[in-house]
Amino acid sequence: MRRSATATTAAALAALLFLAGCSGDGGDADPAGTPTEAATDASGEPTEAATGEPTGNAAEDVAALESITVEGEPGAAPTLTFEQPLNVGGQAAVLASPGDGETLEEGQLLVVNFVQVNGENGEVLDSTYETDGQPLVISDQVTVPALNDVLIGQQVGARVLFASPTQAAAAIMAIEVLDARTRAEGEPVELPEGLPTVTLAENGEPSIEPVDGDAPTELVTATTIRGEGKEVEAGDYVHVQYSGWLWDGTAFDSSWSRGVPFPLEVGAGQVIEGWDTGLLGQTVGSQVLLVIPPELGYGDQDNGTIPPGSTLVFVVDILHAA
Repeated sequence: MRRSATATTAAALAALLFLAGCSGDGGDADPAGTPTEAATDASGEPTEAATGEPTGNAAEDVAALESITVEGEPGAAPTLTFEQPLNVGGQAAVLASPGDGETLEEGQLLVVNFVQVNGENGEVLDSTYETDGQPLVISDQVTVPALNDVLIGQQVGARVLFASPTQAAAAIMAIEVLDARTRAEGEPVELPEGLPTVTLAENGEPSIEPVDGDAPTELVTATTIRGEGKEVEAGDYVHVQYSGWLWDGTAFDSSWSRGVPFPLEVGAGQVIEGWDTGLLGQTVGSQVLLVIPPELGYGDQDNGTIPPGSTLVFVVDILHAA
């Protein structure tokens, strides 16, 4: 893969912080055509949040993290100093230093940098400070509750320490929040005639006003908000917010209603072909209207509330790509 370094650091973050699946009400179909899964950890076992067990941040583990000294300027990889080995009994997080930017809220996608160190000897195992940052969603559906409890209510620029037990000493991360994203942010663009009108709620959630007439027979990709981030390429791991409707305006799915952005690898066949094609070349921060003919959607398949032969309309906010 052309992004081997990025993929490695992303995998390190995912292994320590992410749950294997997302729970939620979901609707009958998403662009991947697969139902959401119950929350599990990286080993496939149910998470503490799913089982009702304690969700971390035990007093003794918090105290162990608070004993770590974090040094370094904002935006640069920090140095962690602590009595070795450092062990924790469960997942735990503490605020190392506050930020002064936007307040962090449930369901946001954060862009973060992190340094991961070995609690046995302080050895640096991984760092993203040579990249443009990694995505991290604030939600117990996706990320471990111990970290969410500390992040929510903090501000962009905050540094947080996170630890997770291993068979030896703890795995420790110093995480710095670079940005928080909920919706497309960029320059509004007027849609061509003959396409549904897009209206945004105060929080950015879209709705559409359908148009009369036959649906297009070819894929339509129209930018409604043009962002200034990187262009989406095949193989990029992307986080988006989206809503979907039939051509007549009947809603069938929305990540907004689930409360968390939707992740996908573009061009990997994880989603319908209209998505894999329509997102290519779009920029992070953009909002895109996709009108997808049946052959690039679900075809003649009956997919929940989506009848066979349906033309689909999506409004997609591109929050991050790497």
